[in-house]
Amino acid sequence: MADINHPRVRIFLDDGADPIVDQMLPAKIALDTTGLADGPHRLTIFARGENGRDGMEEIPFTVHNGPGIVVSGLRPHSVRRGNIHFTVDAFSADDPFDPRRAEARSSIPVWVWVMSLFVVAWAVFYAARMWDVPAEYLHTPTYSTESTAAGTASPPPAR
Repeated sequence: MADINHPRVRIFLDDGADPIVDQMLPAKIALDTTGLADGPHRLTIFARGENGRDGMEEIPFTVHNGPGIVVSGLRPHSVRRGNIHFTVDAFSADDPFDPRRAEARSSIPVWVWVMSLFVVAWAVFYAARMWDVPAEYLHTPTYSTESTAAGTASPPPAR
């Protein structure tokens, strides 16, 4: 049996009665989560220092080894009536890439419509503002309506 006052760490997973780690300090720990169910978990760490005093730390974490789940058409805590229609899809890093499943099937967000409307409104405003040529550019080759600007030169004067 180890010395009770020697620095050591004991780690418990969730509400387990037996520690998953019971080592002398300092300790390097490797926790394999592949055997754990997806969802929230908690590590409770008890450590005893050289002075014989105990410390405790709880670390909540979430395991996500399974596929990612995407639900379209139903948001958390939403209030619905009647029949509810929604789509569920699951993606995993191990699955082969399928472009049809790469994007979640959902409607275009409202902010995209608002930004698109803003860009179109700005373009219309800009075009309307530039419709009338400013006076200082009115007689330049770019904006001139004279026949010389059109590429047809006047005949030379008769001698």
